[in-house]
Amino acid sequence: MVGYIERALHLRLAVTTKAAQHSITLSTAGKKDTAGEGYTINVSKDGIRIEGASDAGLFYGVQTLRKALPVLQSAAKGVEVPAGEVADAPRFAYRGAHLDVSRHFVTLDSVKRFIDMLALHNINRFHWHLTDDQGWRIEIKKYPKLTTVGAYRPETVIGHNTGKYDGKPHQGFYTQKEAREIVEYARERFITVIPEIDLPGHMQAALAAYPELGCTGGPYEVWKMWGVSDNVLCAGKDNVLKFIDDVLTEITKIFPSEYIHVGGDECPKTQWAKCPACQKRIADNNLQADGKHTAEERLQSYVINHAEKTLNALGRQMIGWDETLEGGLAPNATVMSWRGEAGGIEAARQHHSVIMTPNTYLYFDYYQTKDVANEPEAIGGYLPLERVYGYEPMPRELSPEEQKYIIGVQANLWSEYIPTYRQVEYMELPRMAALAEIQWAQPEKKDYKQFLKRLVRLIDHYDALGYNYARHIYEVNPKYIVDDVKHVIRAEMTTMDNAEIRYTLDGTEPTQQSPLYKGAVEISKDACSSPSMAGISSTAPWYW
Repeated sequence: MVGYIERALHLRLAVTTKAAQHSITLSTAGKKDTAGEGYTINVSKDGIRIEGASDAGLFYGVQTLRKALPVLQSAAKGVEVPAGEVADAPRFAYRGAHLDVSRHFVTLDSVKRFIDMLALHNINRFHWHLTDDQGWRIEIKKYPKLTTVGAYRPETVIGHNTGKYDGKPHQGFYTQKEAREIVEYARERFITVIPEIDLPGHMQAALAAYPELGCTGGPYEVWKMWGVSDNVLCAGKDNVLKFIDDVLTEITKIFPSEYIHVGGDECPKTQWAKCPACQKRIADNNLQADGKHTAEERLQSYVINHAEKTLNALGRQMIGWDETLEGGLAPNATVMSWRGEAGGIEAARQHHSVIMTPNTYLYFDYYQTKDVANEPEAIGGYLPLERVYGYEPMPRELSPEEQKYIIGVQANLWSEYIPTYRQVEYMELPRMAALAEIQWAQPEKKDYKQFLKRLVRLIDHYDALGYNYARHIYEVNPKYIVDDVKHVIRAEMTTMDNAEIRYTLDGTEPTQQSPLYKGAVEISKDACSSPSMAGISSTAPWYW
């Protein structure tokens, strides 16, 4: 609390364990639920008291007060906090955000900055995607070539698999010591780090380091392009199962989280179908095709079940993407539903815990605007702030009893087209604020217009922290109405924060000397020679 106030108000408060008047008091003395994350705030003329149901709850109370304070000003001007009481608690226990560092590596300091961003938004799970075809980013001592070979690619494809390459080496990984440093940094902010080792697919970087783990024996290279590689772990080899055991054992020694993510998504079966070792594994274990699953899908389930047994023996639980349902779900697995909600619905009906993360609402690598020509390149799709905010993670298809298995919500950021950490922030913010409200607030409390009003104040904190957020919310929203009586088109324009709007009708860029919009503009003839209807500008900046 002291640090937050000092950064916001340039005021250093004294810390004491004694009762003091006109102070900010932090307490868990009356806590009743050590596992809960609720809190209360009481503001009166005597001071501010924040009380948490647990240490985590107290932390979230501090975050709420922090966000309520003005920023970028000196306390010498005076700071007022309105009197009142707040009682608050989250809707979901699992509130996650995912970051892929395999496609594009980011530094340790950037990972910490990402964690700080999660803390600001009351997010308590950091899903760290550490391995993929394009790079292996975590040190495994028993397999040193995973990082000496697998963490390096000589160049990267330009754009959407154009066949042209940039000629620039890309490399980087985290030592186990550095990973533990991240775990501790997150723990101090009541965030649990959940690592992901994606298997048995998305393993070409590992195969480049240890080609004997593949069906063909290689040679392989760390993949320089995007997409899904056919080169996967050979499910018929015992040394592959040992590799999985060894890697997961080291991972559990680094990460104390209850959950370990094993991926299980996008694993092509083309090589398994013609691999003698894989076909022998299918025959030896009677993994026959049925009306729902192919033999190779059941082979993938065999591998995932093996990984889960290893994790369970180590006292951990497994999370996998919804493809882990194919071939039969491992007995204790938790499912992340990313291909829409169907996988999550099916898993909940089987009484498995589910984390909703559908790409249609929560993939932050999608474009935030339809004006893609003026955006940094993205994977595709269109996911504006309002659509994120409108997501309801409890499927109506589920009964109230089945809905209890929906334990959380998470947004994902895949980094194929995100080469810098500054772009990570741009893709996350302010959509992360909408995500936070989905995760925390009860649905009947949500109101998009009210959210936008609060978002303006939160963006003051983004500015103070130097975050590179997208500014599409400040754009002018035009509405065109055809008046058949007057034979005109009436252009109505609004902004989120009632910013000043200046416009032109001749296609030129508006300036401060252009007419000020004071109400609907009636257009009775061609407004300009260019294809656009008019030049429109508000005083709020927009840039990337």
